Formats: sequence, structure tokens, C-alpha cells
Amino acid sequence: QVQLVESGGGLVQAGDSLRLSCAASGRTFSRDAMGWFRQAPGKEREFVAAITWSGITTYYADSVKGRFTISRDNAKNTVYLLMNNLKPEDTAVYYCAADTDSTIATQDVFYDYWGQGTQVTVSS
Repeated sequence: QVQLVESGGGLVQAGDSLRLSCAASGRTFSRDAMGWFRQAPGKEREFVAAITWSGITTYYADSVKGRFTISRDNAKNTVYLLMNNLKPEDTAVYYCAADTDSTIATQDVFYDYWGQGTQVTVSS
């Protein structure tokens, strides 16, 4: 059974940092591009960041560029999202996803596997 399990969310204050993790199991994701998306209440799911299978290339939404960093450890089948200088507008459920096409995509339709999400709440 293929699974992506996110962890590391929580309630923090504006300016704080969090590191999300996404542990994959059930298949090898080392050749997949991986992405993070988020969905705030009443809003559509939006792209946050993505990384190629090698970890060499990353891509970020403008809203998080310079504050968030995506990385991966293929030996551990895990992807991370380090979030610094968090803002109240970052409050959302964060999802990780795997794109077996191995290319970075910003649209969720291109991702094949999804986690259940982890809540991040940033208070002002």
C-alpha cells in the first residue's frame, strides 16, 4: 500500500519556524518529483514548493520564496519543508504529493500520490 504521511504541523506564532516531514512507503519515491501544497479554509488547494528526484532543482510559489525550503532524503524516502518567518496567511493544511513523471509540476493534477495533510496554524 502506497502511503505518504505528513508530520510536523502545529500551532505557532508569526515569525516562528516549522519543519514538515513527509514519509513515503509502499514504493520507492527516489525517482519521483515531490511537491508540497496547501489548502486554507474556503480556498482552493495551492502549490507551495516542489523538488526533482535528485534534489538539485527546486521551485517555489512566490508567496513562500525566500522563507520556505524544500529538501529530500532519498535514503529515508522522506521530503521536508522548512518554513521560516511564518505568517498568519500561511495557515492551512499542508499536503505532500508525488509526481511519478519525475518532473516538477505546479498543478496538482500532475501528482499521483497524496498524503492526508498536516495542519499548520500561525497566530498573529
